[in-house]
Amino acid sequence: MNHTEVFFSMKRVSYSVETKYKAVEMKAAGFSTKEIMKELNIRNRTQVKTWWRWYRNGESYRFSQQVGKQYTYGYRKITALINQCYTSPINHKRVQRMMQKHHLNCRVRPKKTTRIGKPYYKTDNLLQRQFKASCPMEVLTTDITYLPFGHSMLYLSSIMDIYNGEIVAYKIDDKQDQSLVNDTLNQIDIPESCILHSDQSSVYTSYAYYQLCEEKGIIRSMSRKGTPADNAPIESFHSSLKSETFYINNELNRSNHIVIDIVEKYIKNYNNNRIQQKLGYLYPVKYRELIA
Repeated sequence: MNHTEVFFSMKRVSYSVETKYKAVEMKAAGFSTKEIMKELNIRNRTQVKTWWRWYRNGESYRFSQQVGKQYTYGYRKITALINQCYTSPINHKRVQRMMQKHHLNCRVRPKKTTRIGKPYYKTDNLLQRQFKASCPMEVLTTDITYLPFGHSMLYLSSIMDIYNGEIVAYKIDDKQDQSLVNDTLNQIDIPESCILHSDQSSVYTSYAYYQLCEEKGIIRSMSRKGTPADNAPIESFHSSLKSETFYINNELNRSNHIVIDIVEKYIKNYNNNRIQQKLGYLYPVKYRELIA
């Protein structure tokens, strides 16, 4: 067997779906790539960056794909990789023939013609990671998380009250569009001058969301771009939700109906039964009711 055959018969390092999700959750919680690699025994930092990019782009379904399905190098890049591994150079035409033999041809992606418009509204981070409030509905934080556990991708939009950690509004949908976040915000009556913190996703920087917040008298606050730790409370909640339901019970590839049911039950239990040390070992709703 020549070195070309050897190259195509080699197995790549494979990581479990659970490891990939855990790496993403740690990244969302603010851990560095180096810390994630050490904790999960991951060899290559590029691996973590790739998983994080898939997660942020709504492509978490790729976590469960076979390794050969995840990467689509053409014969020129494969030729370069082989020539890096072996001293005897090989011609790209031979690599192309070998790839055709092993059904490893790369599908060409059509160029996208649409462009993302510039954000209509951005603002400073008013919280500066000081996640405190003196009364209910004084400071809220919101975010969207992916739910890649059903037959198709679902999205959870949540709003948390910083005062007691209560999830005061949420919506689950199969589209991550403007109506997802607008409908979530419209579920609750918000007092004027309430601070609402979010990241800089396009749905939050849009004119539609700006206008809705203006109508409600909301003061906006935003995380720095690409800094999940600036929105740590709700990032942590979303991480716990998935870790304590889908991951721990291996609830993968379920029907969308079951995924929605699991999330709704978790949120209900979180608000009404889950005690928290910072709340004096009370659950969020009880803490709010006692103070009121």
